[in-house]
Amino acid sequence: MTKLTVVRVKALKEPGRYSDGDGLLLVVRASGAKSWLWRGQANGTRRDIGLGSYPDVSLAEARDKAGATRKQMRAGEDPVESKRLAREIAMAIPTFRAAALKVHAEREGDWRNEKHKSQWINTLTTYVFPSIGDRPINKVTSADVHELMMPIWQAKPETARRVLQRVGKVLDWGYTKGHCAGEAPMRSIRAGLSRQMKRPESFASLPHVQVAALMSKLAEIETSGRLALRFAILTAARSGEVRGATWDEIASGLWTVPADRMKMRKEHIVPLSSAANAVLDVARVCGRASLTSPFSPDSSINL
Repeated sequence: MTKLTVVRVKALKEPGRYSDGDGLLLVVRASGAKSWLWRGQANGTRRDIGLGSYPDVSLAEARDKAGATRKQMRAGEDPVESKRLAREIAMAIPTFRAAALKVHAEREGDWRNEKHKSQWINTLTTYVFPSIGDRPINKVTSADVHELMMPIWQAKPETARRVLQRVGKVLDWGYTKGHCAGEAPMRSIRAGLSRQMKRPESFASLPHVQVAALMSKLAEIETSGRLALRFAILTAARSGEVRGATWDEIASGLWTVPADRMKMRKEHIVPLSSAANAVLDVARVCGRASLTSPFSPDSSINL
């Protein structure tokens, strides 16, 4: 059988199929358009596999593709089935946004409160999704993450560190689920970021010699916020624990903070001093407390 030549492929105008041998065909349509086709068998089933259009794919390139296809067949692979599976896998890979939402949902038990739960996804919505939210998670590179971190890395260091940590959680999820291959890019991302110059500043502490005067000042006006602050000082508790305290947690001179409201997820029992109990008595008598919580009316106050 005579093989095709470059000159003949270019000159052919008559519609039909022209063989180059070994299953490679040049298909000429009535419109004059030409394309390459390889015909063979996989597991007893005839396969017609397109190899591209001419002249985008030259005769030499078509022969190379036909040879690679025959090699697949000899290895027991079905090129058509392989392409179908590849398409299905590609369709199953979630975008970064979809992956982040899945991670957020799967970590339901990790949140200490609704505020932390919403903050986790809100930071990604604000700083990450506009850049890579719609990109398949396996296509997110270290360069992509580095670029989105740069505007906030020095300007908002604490926020930036949290965003980077959360991006890492989502990418780790992608690798765990098999959506991504190779090594996770987080190590190279951190190496490529400069040292942060701006450090978060903590609130100034009050010298202990001034605490008595502060307590007297707070007692001048008995609002829920002031009572809560006095109670926090007397129990050395976190502000969130105090704001969330309920009457049924307090009994027999003890305040039992349940595990789900503690940072370490362990129940915490606080013996209440006479001064702490006095604060609770004021809350009861003055009507500053609700039926369920000693300090609920001003529960939004940041102590």
